[in-house]
Amino acid sequence: MTSPLATPAAPFGRVLTAMVTPFAPDGSLDLPAAQKVASHLVDAGNDGLVVSGTTGESPTTNPEEDGRLLTAVLEAVGDRATVVAGVGNNDTAASARLARQAAAEGAHGLLLVSPYYNKPPQAGLLRHFETVTEAGGGVPVMLYDIPGRTAVRIAPETYVAVAADARVVAVKDAVGDVAGGSWVMAETGLALYSGDDALNLAWLTHGAAGIVSVVSHVAAPQLAAMVTAVDEGRLVDAVAIYRALLPVIGAIMSPTSQGAITSKASLQLQGVIEHRTVRSPLVEATDDEVAGLRSVLDRAGLLKG
Repeated sequence: MTSPLATPAAPFGRVLTAMVTPFAPDGSLDLPAAQKVASHLVDAGNDGLVVSGTTGESPTTNPEEDGRLLTAVLEAVGDRATVVAGVGNNDTAASARLARQAAAEGAHGLLLVSPYYNKPPQAGLLRHFETVTEAGGGVPVMLYDIPGRTAVRIAPETYVAVAADARVVAVKDAVGDVAGGSWVMAETGLALYSGDDALNLAWLTHGAAGIVSVVSHVAAPQLAAMVTAVDEGRLVDAVAIYRALLPVIGAIMSPTSQGAITSKASLQLQGVIEHRTVRSPLVEATDDEVAGLRSVLDRAGLLKG
């Protein structure tokens, strides 16, 4: 299925949320809540969603749940937003099965993270990317480079090789190397999406196509306005928006917690979801942590009333 918002410059849209996966108090998948979250996020200004990514707790969901979640989100917002399915795994065969499933369900794109923990050489990364891309048929692929989680960075020569496949169109960058990412954009033609909320503005000013954000769970209008300001050359305005969001970025992306935990607590504070349940080994935000989030979000004007 083709994204309703795809363009050559921004094949997955401009502001995407790495969406949480809602669970009921018993830990079961809550599909009505997922559809509510998806609709809320798109209504708020996101033009794309990534489901079953790290923030969606993909290490603790099974393929059957991933398929049901993707179908539910597509039903809710697939006609007005890009829906990208996370298909990353450190087992190439398992990742390929997820890609085939996502393609069959109608995903607009695939998010393919580097295999984590087993630290493959670059030849292994390339084979993994090629195999999973092929399994996805014609669905466009966004690579995901996040060596802080995978322990392996995608090398320049690997980018060049994999970008020769027209189905690989973008990369979500969470490396933190603006010069290196700029080289990737210039030398491969891949669209780059910021995968680090603290660097969103920096990436946009260096030519990024857009952002894949966690903070956009609660601040999509502000982030969309920042993207527009950069597009229109209003950098003073973009910087003002970014600086106003810094406390929110710090709270959501807290080094002592995890984005899935804080995003669910924040959505609960906003009245979007009823429960902030996460699956082990993650743990729910404590009452003290929720109070801290409430204070930050309230000061930023992101809570109702």
